[in-house]
Amino acid sequence: MIKITVCIGSSCHIKGSRQVVEQLQALIAENNLGDQVELAGTFCMGRCQEGVCVTVDDTFYSVTPANVADFFAKEVAAKA
Repeated sequence: MIKITVCIGSSCHIKGSRQVVEQLQALIAENNLGDQVELAGTFCMGRCQEGVCVTVDDTFYSVTPANVADFFAKEVAAKA
């Protein structure tokens, strides 16, 4: 099981965390990975200046609504 955690704190929310979550939900469904990927939200990860903070199995990434598809392909779909 791959665990993706997206920060939904105020700073990341302003930078597009809601759009990132929605796109990840759609990508998980499109790739039929619902049984292999767990998507969760959390509050501040302490790296607010780095954009929408996302972890995949405890590895940190800075994701934007514009690069979420590339992020998903490289860091999630390739490992599922």
